[in-house]
Amino acid sequence: MQSNHILIRYGEISLKGKNRKVFINQLHENVKRALKEYRDIKVKQTHDRMFVLLNGTDPQDIIEKCKYIFGIQSISLAMKVENEVEEIKAGALEALNQAENAKTFKITTKRSNKTFPIGSQDMNQVLGGHLLSNTTNYKVDVHQPDIELTVEIRTDATYITSKRVQGMGGLPVGSSGKTLLLLSGGIDSPVAGYLTMKRGVRIEAIHFHSPPYTSERAKQKVLDLAKKLTGYGHSIRVHIVPFTMLQQIIHREVPHGYSMTVMRRMMLRISQMVAEKEGILSLTTGESLGQVASQTMESMNAINEVTNYPVLRPLVAMDKDDIISLSKHIQTYDISIRPYEDCCTVFVPNAPKTKPKKAKVIQLEKFLDVEQELQKTIENIETVEITSHSNQNNHFEELL
Repeated sequence: MQSNHILIRYGEISLKGKNRKVFINQLHENVKRALKEYRDIKVKQTHDRMFVLLNGTDPQDIIEKCKYIFGIQSISLAMKVENEVEEIKAGALEALNQAENAKTFKITTKRSNKTFPIGSQDMNQVLGGHLLSNTTNYKVDVHQPDIELTVEIRTDATYITSKRVQGMGGLPVGSSGKTLLLLSGGIDSPVAGYLTMKRGVRIEAIHFHSPPYTSERAKQKVLDLAKKLTGYGHSIRVHIVPFTMLQQIIHREVPHGYSMTVMRRMMLRISQMVAEKEGILSLTTGESLGQVASQTMESMNAINEVTNYPVLRPLVAMDKDDIISLSKHIQTYDISIRPYEDCCTVFVPNAPKTKPKKAKVIQLEKFLDVEQELQKTIENIETVEITSHSNQNNHFEELL
């Protein structure tokens, strides 16, 4: 007998009611997309489990891919046997004998197939007795076993597993609409993108590029961050905004204390225009309350006034240390700290207003003649499609 299936358990999807099928279908699509290079496998979905038939494919490769798919609670290598008591006993014994460095075990039977003649608790005793009778080195420990054999008796067959690999949890990317992520190149915004994707949201990104004050390496850093995020879902389109002229006008015409506020408002205006054009329903930022001058409650209130779009802020209540820790976990930290400035660090005032007055900002903007330059900026946005197989990282190496 061989473990020839990967059993995928759903996470939060299991709590969904009548819409559960929509989430399962999306997860099914995402799993198939992640595993498309493995031509011999087959993926099957049910209302509470998903199965990958390996057909000789290395199970560790499949498990490693599935670990990074949102919507999956846990993954196990599984042995499939017929719904016959003797077959199940033989399979459980084989699974136990394959365990390494184990001295104690526990049996957990789950009988979703109610036509099976033996109940779950009785089946635990049947299997436990069989394993003890046919081995000499094992004991039962129901509290802290070295190995827990899970026996799922389903309608089509019985699946026996001995180890769970933790999945990402959350909801399948694509099941909760789409957002436009303001991706700066710093530590915070990629983490915000990751957390938004975990809630099932598909992301596109927008980046404000200000050459010659920001370099091609800074732009490449953003594309590399987008590429890293594709590992958790779909391809990502990055809209690169030529922001130099607008930023120079703001720096020249607006009192320095308010220039940061006006610049951020301009970013949101442009982001909403792009979102409207692309059929995107929200914006997402990496803002954390009180972290910098533009992220005080007063600043957020003054900046947010220019858009009627929902602005998602998944980091709003997180400490910087927590954000850094998560960025390291998702492997964006080392990219984010590359020493290439983004536009938010260009023309930074010495004393930006931490409590800007909304009325004052609106009054200052009345004297800005930017509509023609704004339209020109929108027309010259460059869009780059990033996939997990793109060569953006190679381009960065060439720049070095």
